[in-house]
Amino acid sequence: MNRRLTLILVAAFGIATLCTFVVYQLVRSRITASRPAAATRVVAARADIKLGTILAAENLGSVEIVGTLPKGAILDSAKNTVIGRGVISDLYEGEPIIDNRLAAPGMGGGLAASIPPGMRAAAVKVDEVVGVSGFATPGMRVDVVVSGTPPGSQDTAQGIQARTILQNIKVISAGTEYQTDKDSQGKPKEVQVVNLEVTPEQAQTLLLASNMRIQLVLRNPLDTQVTTVAGTATGNLFGGQAPAQPKPKRVAAPKSTAPPPFSIEVINGSKTSEEKFATPGGQQ
Repeated sequence: MNRRLTLILVAAFGIATLCTFVVYQLVRSRITASRPAAATRVVAARADIKLGTILAAENLGSVEIVGTLPKGAILDSAKNTVIGRGVISDLYEGEPIIDNRLAAPGMGGGLAASIPPGMRAAAVKVDEVVGVSGFATPGMRVDVVVSGTPPGSQDTAQGIQARTILQNIKVISAGTEYQTDKDSQGKPKEVQVVNLEVTPEQAQTLLLASNMRIQLVLRNPLDTQVTTVAGTATGNLFGGQAPAQPKPKRVAAPKSTAPPPFSIEVINGSKTSEEKFATPGGQQ
C-alpha cells in the first residue's frame, strides 16, 4: 500500500469520526429537551383567601411547579409551618403561597399584621363612588385632598378652599363598617372606609382633616414623586377675581371758621386809638 492511499484512508476515518460526534451531540440534545423537567409540589391556596385570615389546614392545597420555583415558595412537605400564620394580602384559588405574603409566626391575622414596622393604618371615610366602584383597592396609591373653609378665615369672597395634604399614600384595605349613628329607620349607619398606610405624623394630619370633606385621588403606582401643589379656592374658578367691593365714600371734614377778632379803644390823653386782638384759635 503506497503512502498516498494511507493518507486518504486516515483522512476519511477522521472525517467519519467528526461527523459521528456531531450527530451524537444533536441526538442527545433532542432527547434531553424532550424529557419532562422535574416538578416540585408546593403549598397553594385551596380557595380564595382574604387579607387577615388565619391559615388552617382546610385553606391549604398544593400544586406542582415545573422548573425553577418562585422565590419564597413553601414546599408541600413544610405545609405545617404556615398553619396559624395570618395572610397580609389577598390570595386566590390555586395560587402558590409565598412566604412574604404571610405575617411572621405569632403575629396572628387581621389588618395589624400587614402594617410594616414604623407605619400606621389610618381609617378614612369616603363616599360610595370611591368605596363601592373599586376605585380604592389594596395596593393602590392615592393623594389625599381636603376641602372646606379654613378656620378663622375672614376672606369669604374666595369661598371653599381645596388643598392636597398627603401624596403617594398606599391603600391597605377598603370596605364598609357600621357606625352607632342610626339612620331614618333606626338601623346602624353603613359607611365606606378606606385604610391608608401612613407615618405617625401623617396620621395626625388625617385626624385634623377628619372634620372636613376628604377626597382620595388615584395616582399611577409607578409615579412616586411628591411635589408641591398650590391650593385653590372656589373664587379662582371664576377667573380668579373676587367680587368687587364698593369703596366707602369719603365725607369731607367741615371747614373750621376762625372766630371774628375783637377791638379795644385805647385813650391816651387827647389821643385815641383802636387795637384789634384775635380770639383764641383765630388769627389777628
